[in-house]
Amino acid sequence: MGAISRSFCVVLGGLLGLGFLSARGQTVRELQEMSIGQLQSLDVTSVTRTPQDLGDAPAAVYVITPDAIARSGARTLPEILRLAPNLEVIRISASRYIVTARGFTGNIGDQNFSNQMLVLVDGRSVYSPLFSGVYWDMQDVAPAEIERIEVISGPGATLWGANAVNGVINIITKKASATQGGLLELDAGNLEQSVYLRYGGRIGDSLAWRLYGRGYFGSDTETASDASAHDHWQRPQGGFRLDWTPSDADTISVQGDAFTGWETRGGNPGQDSADITGYNLETSWSRALEGASRLQLTASVDHESRNTPGNGTFELTQFDLDGQYSFNMNERNKMVVGGEARISPYHIYGNSTLFFAPDSRTLQLFDGFVEDSIALTPSVSSTFALKIEDDPFSGVTPLPTANLSWKADDNILLWAKASRAIRSPTPFDVDVHENFQNIVFLQGDRNFQSAQLWAYEIGSRYEVAERFSVSLSAFYNDYDDLRTVEILGVAPLSLTWGNNLEGHTYGFEAWADYQMAPWWRLSASFDQLSERFRFKPGATATFLGTAQLGDDPKQSATLRSTMDILHDVGLSADLRYVGPLPDPHLPDYVELDANVWWNMSDTTRVSLSGFNLLHARHFEFPQSEATAVPRSWSVGLQWRF
Repeated sequence: MGAISRSFCVVLGGLLGLGFLSARGQTVRELQEMSIGQLQSLDVTSVTRTPQDLGDAPAAVYVITPDAIARSGARTLPEILRLAPNLEVIRISASRYIVTARGFTGNIGDQNFSNQMLVLVDGRSVYSPLFSGVYWDMQDVAPAEIERIEVISGPGATLWGANAVNGVINIITKKASATQGGLLELDAGNLEQSVYLRYGGRIGDSLAWRLYGRGYFGSDTETASDASAHDHWQRPQGGFRLDWTPSDADTISVQGDAFTGWETRGGNPGQDSADITGYNLETSWSRALEGASRLQLTASVDHESRNTPGNGTFELTQFDLDGQYSFNMNERNKMVVGGEARISPYHIYGNSTLFFAPDSRTLQLFDGFVEDSIALTPSVSSTFALKIEDDPFSGVTPLPTANLSWKADDNILLWAKASRAIRSPTPFDVDVHENFQNIVFLQGDRNFQSAQLWAYEIGSRYEVAERFSVSLSAFYNDYDDLRTVEILGVAPLSLTWGNNLEGHTYGFEAWADYQMAPWWRLSASFDQLSERFRFKPGATATFLGTAQLGDDPKQSATLRSTMDILHDVGLSADLRYVGPLPDPHLPDYVELDANVWWNMSDTTRVSLSGFNLLHARHFEFPQSEATAVPRSWSVGLQWRF
């Protein structure tokens, strides 16, 4: 730990030194991004499903802005999500990531995956109902199309449904009117290359549109012996968006994407390639009614297919209809009511060693919710919300939330929250069969139950003038019926799933932004996590230990420096510390990402990015389950026309 601490201090000193050097030049201009005070006035919609200022949102929510994305140099969604201090992002291969909050990274060896985060793209869920979790290699949004990413750590099940257990990530894309004209982005480096071409225009005054195409190629990571892991991959994608305002009250949007991809797996160059394909189409209609009332309807279809050597192929299509109506009942009560219907037919084509019985189903999910925000006094408000969800495996489940907030003055918000969430069963929990030498080794449990959570949080958000803001939150999460591996028979050994783990986690999250000067901003964060789990009476495979739930660091910290060094030249540096992983053990590490950019003109920008600069390579997860992430660099060109 001493060497790590020294490295952290040396790099921090270097960042501060760069700031003082640029200050002597006196040739900088004001940052192009908003001030910290303006950032607190950003609208967020993921906390209450209605727009509200970030500074008034009673939740541990962080917003990743398009300016922060551009300054980071990150080109993929998981790498962009590293900008959120309340997320844990772990790279385990060239194309595979774990993204979670407040623990539960999963244990790949025990086939227990990170499954506590709900991820949305423009409100459309990309959480897989087949295995519980997110295939991050099947999710892509071009950085230039992202309006903002709202990251909530803590349950969001009452508004967004089951599986929003430890957090919600909502990726919101720009309207077509904000992406007019042409844009070309080229990036080339030793580990990744990408090209992005977009063009937007108008038809009359009320209809804006854009078309885009993107190609991405990721090179091999490395094994523990410095050899190539042969896990390179590529992913072309294209899509469109239309935004139509036929009247002052109505807004209609239609958007869609289609992609395909190929991934090499497991040390056999040119062989064992995993194939992915998919498309989505979403349309939404919003109407402003009298007063502050608004009606919103969204319909979408999402299809994806995945063929993985040794694991077979699945095809999944999800049809979703979501609606909500927000209105003011009176001067003190703001109401939101809504509901959702989702139909998900799928087919899983297994093999002799891994198959599902039955191999196809049509999953049906229905829910309805009501939320009442009450102004108790001019500075104190409460929110009570309830969702009733009918899940295909867990049946009817109530998901309540109660929230109390106090706006102590214009710059201080204090809040407390209690809520319930579940991780609902999937076909992987119920229907899976795995054979070993023609003997059933693992089979699903038809009586598998939802994992339960009762969560309790307190937090505050404090803004000091326009230069400094800090967010603090503490939580206590009480879990029950967590998934375990259980023994069915001894001769021969046969396993199944169970719900025989319970326990709790607690900790706190803190992050702050400080405007050192008009041209220099510092951001810092620190997370602390403690986990206490135990087996319930009747558990049989206790020898596997509670580590099957995840391998999570107790502490993590970040420091970010963003500055304009010269006129039209900027530097961003991100330093992160991740504490040791307990079981399997992995030492703590510090890494540094940096990006330098030059706005050559109003239409042209060039950049040089470096990632993981402190070490030739490092592991972010134990070697038994992950490959090493090498140091990398990339040169970028952005041209608007």
